[in-house]
This record gives sequence, C-alpha cells and structure tokens, in this order.
Amino acid sequence: MLRFLIVQTTASVVGLQCWMILFNNFAVEQAGLDGLQIGVIGSVREIPGFLALLAIFVMLVIREHRLSSLSIICLGLGIGLTGLMPSFYGLVISTLIMSFGFHYYETTNQSLTLQYFDIATSPLVFGRLRSLAAATSIAIGLLLFLMGLFFSYKIMFLSVGSLIVAAGLWGMQQDPTHRKVPPQHHKMIVRRKYMLYYFLTFMAGARRQIFIAFSVYLLVKVFTCTVTEITLLFVLNNLVNYILSPLIGRAIVHFGERKVLSLEYGGLIAIFITYTLSGSKWLVVLMYIFDHILFNFAIAIRTYFQKVADPQDISPSMAVGFTINHIAAVVMPAIGGALWMIDYRIPFFAGAGLSLISLLAVQRIPHPADLSPPPGSAVI
Repeated sequence: MLRFLIVQTTASVVGLQCWMILFNNFAVEQAGLDGLQIGVIGSVREIPGFLALLAIFVMLVIREHRLSSLSIICLGLGIGLTGLMPSFYGLVISTLIMSFGFHYYETTNQSLTLQYFDIATSPLVFGRLRSLAAATSIAIGLLLFLMGLFFSYKIMFLSVGSLIVAAGLWGMQQDPTHRKVPPQHHKMIVRRKYMLYYFLTFMAGARRQIFIAFSVYLLVKVFTCTVTEITLLFVLNNLVNYILSPLIGRAIVHFGERKVLSLEYGGLIAIFITYTLSGSKWLVVLMYIFDHILFNFAIAIRTYFQKVADPQDISPSMAVGFTINHIAAVVMPAIGGALWMIDYRIPFFAGAGLSLISLLAVQRIPHPADLSPPPGSAVI
C-alpha cells in the first residue's frame, strides 16, 4: 500500500504543481484573464471537492484503490487539455476535469492512509508522502523551467498530462489491499463527536482557497513575477518542504495535534497581515514559503480525526470531510476575486480573520494523553 500511495501521490502532486506553476502566467499571458475570472475559475476548481461525498456511492461499484487510479487518469487528462484551450471557458472545462481527478484521489488517498497505518505511524506516513511529493515537485519544477526555455505552454501541459495518465494506468494494474483492514461503511456518516473535525476542516478549506487562488496571483499581478521566477520559487519552496515534512509528522507524534495546529494558525495570522501591508516583493516571497510550510500542518486535522473515529467510519468520513472542506472553498475564490477588484488586500485580511477563529477552535482538542485510540483501530 505504501508503494501504491507513493506512486499515485507523486503523480497527483506533479499534476497540481504543473497547474499551479503554469496556470497564472498562462491565464494572464495567453487567455487574458482578470482577477474576477481567476476567482471564478478558482471556485469552479473546488466544485469536485464539494462533490467528494459522491465517492461513497462510487465505491459501491468500484474498489477504493481502483477509484484512486481512475482519479489520477482523470487528473492527467485535465492537465493535458489545459494548454489546448486558452480562453476563459476553455480553462473552466479543463480545470473541472483536472479537479475531479485531483480531489477524488485526495479523498481516497487520505482514507487509505488512515485505514492501513495506525495512529503512531500515519503522521509519519503523511509526512513521508509530503516529503517525497516535495522532491518530485522540485524535479517537475526544474523540468518545467528547462522546458519553458524551448517549448510552448501547450507542449508542457501535454507532456506532463501524459506522464500522469501513465501513472494512473500503472495503478489500475495493482492490488495493494489486504483483509486485515476493518470493512468500511458505504453510506454517509455524520456524528456529533466529529463536530470539531468538521469545523476545522471547513475553516481549512476557506483559508486554503485564499492561499491557492490569490497568493501566486499576488506575486504575478502586483509584484510582476515572471513564469521563470514563479518556477524557481516553487523549486525552492519544495526543497524546504522536502526537508521539513517528515519533521512535521514527528512533531505531531511528539507534541500532539493541538500544539501543532496552534502554531500553524498563529503563524498564518502574521503571514496574511504581511501580505496586506508589505510592499517588498522579497518579503512577500518569504511569506509565501512560510505559508506553504504551514499548509503541511493540516495533517494534524486528519490524525486528530483518526484518534477519535470508529475504524469503519474512516472512508465515508474522509468523503464527508472533503465536502465540508469545499463548502467555503466553492464560493470563497469568487467572492475573493470580486473583493480583489475593490482592493487586493481584502482577501488576505479575511484570511487573517479565519486563522484567528481556527486558532481559538483548536484549543478544544484534548491533550494527547486524553486521546486514546478506538478499539480495533488501523493496522500495520
């Protein structure tokens, strides 16, 4: 299962990194999109995440690891199509296809990790996967940097999309499952004892969209970063995360979820305020790197859930959590795009406010000693 998750997660991150590195410059230079259109596409990108709940019913006819690989194939097709449709509506279509693949893979990826690895191991596995993904992102960033010197956006999108499809086809030939894992419910699960997990997941979705939709766009539009500079930033960013991601997993095991998440949200408040007040391009770049580091701390929300969850609830609850995560995510980029047209600082002030609310909420997470694993929790 670890090998399967490594290959499929690497393919997923390659697709996401390709899209994030190239999309903003492609949208501005080739499609001529403005801030509002960028925000609308950001909302469209999150619709499949909002519909992640449907994965519960898809898994009635398709095994979970098969759905993972089919999602990777869908992601690759969406990436490949992006460069072929340099218009607002064309990017809406390709983004929707790409996003269905990415979000459904993330749902199954998190579920499989929590099912197949116990509470002491899952943070380390999440950290290792993030670290390997960062290393792969460095490679794809360097590859796109070199390709950008010789090839068009169309060729770059098609090449990366083809590699991702190949990884998905490999996954379709694998069966990494075994019978020791408790069978999962194939229905929607909503329980009162999971309410803090639901709330933190909801808030994380809203905060994440401000980061994804507007932080790179801020660097491109306000600070006039070129595609080469953005690519180099992504390489540096992922080099830092390659080193730190395993340490974040160990920190969760050692310090507990409450302390790790408190550090994340306290840091985010400072980062978002810096985004709004700083006129220094390099300070904003530094804040972007810190922002991306803290983004990895969200692992702690899932490991907290694993400690309070019934084993049979993991798969459907990950799907429910993804839908909750994207309730705010669907509307936040469009609203933020409209607010951007008034003043680009407003979305980032909103991000600081959301981070403050989340900081207060995570104080309700019990002390690690009070979080005992439920009977029969995950194996390996």
